Amino acid sequence: MPAMQPESRIYVAGHRGLVGGAILRRLHAEGYTNVITRGSRDLDLRDQAAVRAFFAAEQPEFVFLAAAKVGGILANSTYPAQFLYDNMMIAANVINAAHEHGVTKLLNLGSSCIYPRLAPQPLKEDYLLTGPLEDTNRAYAVAKIAAIELCDSYRTQYGSDFISGMPTNLYGPGDNFDLKGSHVLPALLRKMVDAKEAGAKTVEVWGSGTPLREFLYVDDLADACVFLMEQVSEPGPINIGTGTDLTIRDLAHEIADVVGFTGDLAFDASKPDGTPRKLMDVSRLAGLGWTARTTLRDGLEKTYAWYLANREQALAAR
Repeated sequence: MPAMQPESRIYVAGHRGLVGGAILRRLHAEGYTNVITRGSRDLDLRDQAAVRAFFAAEQPEFVFLAAAKVGGILANSTYPAQFLYDNMMIAANVINAAHEHGVTKLLNLGSSCIYPRLAPQPLKEDYLLTGPLEDTNRAYAVAKIAAIELCDSYRTQYGSDFISGMPTNLYGPGDNFDLKGSHVLPALLRKMVDAKEAGAKTVEVWGSGTPLREFLYVDDLADACVFLMEQVSEPGPINIGTGTDLTIRDLAHEIADVVGFTGDLAFDASKPDGTPRKLMDVSRLAGLGWTARTTLRDGLEKTYAWYLANREQALAAR
């Protein structure tokens, strides 16, 4: 299994996103000098001809496929056709072009939402395709499942070294803090900052607060991605997470404590909760030699500090 070298041509698809940005930071910190990036304005990954031309011109040896259309419950429920089409096209075009142009290795990144809504907890990799998906993000999940199948099929038919990592819920520097499209953690953090600064006495939290969620600091994910690229060559999804979870209610109180919001939290049970619990079984990755290192408290404090320092940029980018 050829390993990445400092001079290797490495393409990070989606480098302006939460995940791609963290991978880019990690590669630069480790001294990789030949990292290739393109913004969506310069390269539309939904355009097959454009993707083929890019691969032909740049000839990347290693590919981190972190580009995706992502969002929380509201965005997924409102725009299912876009989430399905955009993510299927991105995956199909990049994975096929990687095969056509002889890429040494590709890491496809998905999401824990690929698993059935009521699958046993914690979620093991072999629970994939064993039951119905969560309705609120089914379109996104189907696209991510298709990407895994593509990687495995190219491995089976052509011997391509294409692997798939499935991160749990992510957060950290570069997250989406737009309340119309963000996930629960950055949305809560922004709401609490706004409420604290406005002197508001209450922050509304969507749902009952009872669902259990697991959160992984995105720079830990980047560390796992480099580990997988360098050490692992196996079909099927590989879970990436912490192996621990907490209720949304407890998360909200922890964020309030970090931010210094001392008002009340109002849980609106009329809003959808999503999947009741979503905890990853990370024993496979641990057995291969990788575990997460950043605690939730440390990760929240780092994310809060980043948001305060980059708020204008973070909100203008959306």
